[in-house]
Amino acid sequence: MSEPKTPRAQLRVGRLVKAHGLKGALKLELYTDDPDGRFVPGAAFTLQVPEASPWHGKTITVREFRWMNSHPVVFFDGVDDREGAETLVRAILWIDQDDTDEAPEPDAWYDHQLVGLDVVRDEQVVGRVVRVDHLPAQDLLIIRPVGDDDEREILVPFVKAIVPEVDVAAGRVVVTPPAGLFEELPKEPEQEPSEQESSEQEPSEADAADHRSSADDAAPHADAPEAPRAEG
Repeated sequence: MSEPKTPRAQLRVGRLVKAHGLKGALKLELYTDDPDGRFVPGAAFTLQVPEASPWHGKTITVREFRWMNSHPVVFFDGVDDREGAETLVRAILWIDQDDTDEAPEPDAWYDHQLVGLDVVRDEQVVGRVVRVDHLPAQDLLIIRPVGDDDEREILVPFVKAIVPEVDVAAGRVVVTPPAGLFEELPKEPEQEPSEQESSEQEPSEADAADHRSSADDAAPHADAPEAPRAEG
């Protein structure tokens, strides 16, 4: 009896950004250093799309790959018009990792290398990486804090300033998050207005009386005779 095959890790190689033209083409955001080798005709990709998408759980096959005005553009089998291409916008393309694939360049890691790593802050384990989300602006490490019963998730931008060290061999990532990312900041006590501020904001009874007197002096008296009019 043959042993069951170990599932292969998958590599994220691209993201479909927008429809291009009327014949089903899509512009690509590349996550690979070898796009011409990855997107050859016949190459098949697993799609990461929302569950509500008609493409959920499906694979897609490259029909043609080309460069247009220095932008990578791809055509897929079964996607022949702009309407079909629009249904694939924002999909992420994954491919099985080949045993001959080279390791990623320094300071770059595959998702499967990061998931499961301990998250260390000030030499204390504060959580564990449960997944990596890839957004247009940046990647996010999704971290589950230790001892958290409600399965809360913390979204940590995967940038050098906040994640200065990734040590896959040691099974950890080091984080230096800004205040408030892992814990709630204490609320500042509300300050009561000082006596001086209160006196400036609320006029005294004497000031109110003076104000009324001034107003009475300025207004004409109801019983005062009307000033004579000049005749022309």
